[in-house]
Amino acid sequence: MRVAIYGRKPDAEKLPFIRLLFHELDRRNAEIKVFKRFQRELQEDIPELGRLQSFHKHHDLLGKTDYLISIGGDGTLLDTLTFIRDSGIPVLGINIGRLGFLSSIGKEEISHALNALEEGKYLIDKRSMIRLDAEPHLFGEINYGLNEFTIHKRESTSMIRINTYINEEFLTTFWADGLIVATPTGSTAYSLSCGGPIILPESESFVITPVAPHNLSVRPIVVPDDSRIRFEPESRQDQFYCTLDSRQEEIKSQHELIVRKADFSFNLIRLPENNFLKTLRNKLHWGYDKRNF
Repeated sequence: MRVAIYGRKPDAEKLPFIRLLFHELDRRNAEIKVFKRFQRELQEDIPELGRLQSFHKHHDLLGKTDYLISIGGDGTLLDTLTFIRDSGIPVLGINIGRLGFLSSIGKEEISHALNALEEGKYLIDKRSMIRLDAEPHLFGEINYGLNEFTIHKRESTSMIRINTYINEEFLTTFWADGLIVATPTGSTAYSLSCGGPIILPESESFVITPVAPHNLSVRPIVVPDDSRIRFEPESRQDQFYCTLDSRQEEIKSQHELIVRKADFSFNLIRLPENNFLKTLRNKLHWGYDKRNF
């Protein structure tokens, strides 16, 4: 079993679970690679990691990795996209952060999850992704995201106008602080906090959600994910932010922005006893009624 480990610099209280992960992998004679910066950050607390191989770039994993394990939270798991890209390497998310909606394996399930990997007793959720085609080009070779694409005003500027077209048919002009186009995976993230609907992972759709819209009649809209969505942002300052997940670029109104479904999926590992609806209830307390009768 060839495993790559990705993480961010941990707090002291999370170190025991990171030690446990490496111990359990070593006990199973796994071939381990560690993200180089993560390895350096752990060197003082877990010096034995210095003897392990490391990886730094996407190409370091190609053809040499069966699984990538993300240990942290959902933000950490989203980072793995820059290493996985279109390789199809399955990703297992172990949550030692807060919510852990995508990183659905709890820290107390580490041994159980590794047994499942070793025995092949797991499922793969193929999560659709969103791609940005921009002119001038943005985000280098990684012009796609797992959660969402956004256009947003700069911190101190007035609201922006975003002319929006679906398959070259005019939808509307959004007057707002920004706009989100979320995948089903991203529908439980930023879009949800702005009033967007929850979409099941297999729904084959995107949701367009305005951020603080000026017109109260404007509401989120769900569109098929084979749509070609084009944006023309405008504002007095002529400067905006554009994001794919947590990555950000500055743009101007002359940018042509087109989003569509990416040509490949993100392979998210889950255990058979877990599913999206169960996670929805347990993590977001969806449908939970706190009233006492």
